[in-house]
Amino acid sequence: MNNKLIPIGAILAMLAVAFGAFGAHALKGQLDSYYLEVYKTGVLYHLIHSLGIVLIGIIAQQTEKERMIVVSGYLMSGGVMVFSGSLYLLAISGQRWLGAITPIGGILFILAWGLLALATMTKRN
Repeated sequence: MNNKLIPIGAILAMLAVAFGAFGAHALKGQLDSYYLEVYKTGVLYHLIHSLGIVLIGIIAQQTEKERMIVVSGYLMSGGVMVFSGSLYLLAISGQRWLGAITPIGGILFILAWGLLALATMTKRN
């Protein structure tokens, strides 16, 4: 299986840096401290999990359990979009109902890390 997780993770990391710079410069005077903190949380999780996706792509190339590991990478990608995306939109729009979506992204992160752990803990044959 030829996975695309490394380029996906790299592109997401690039976007995390861009969103972080946007937040630090363009939004600093536009958002109150609460919403700026919400935005920063989105950027932090975005960047950490983008690097996690790159790592998962590398691990997937090294093991026979590539399929399980690749699934964990796609779950993590979805987590970035849902978790960080909802926080970005919440911070910029002020629409508090978006906070109800954020935990879905958190669940995707938990599932991704758990599946990665399961795939790498079990016998590799």
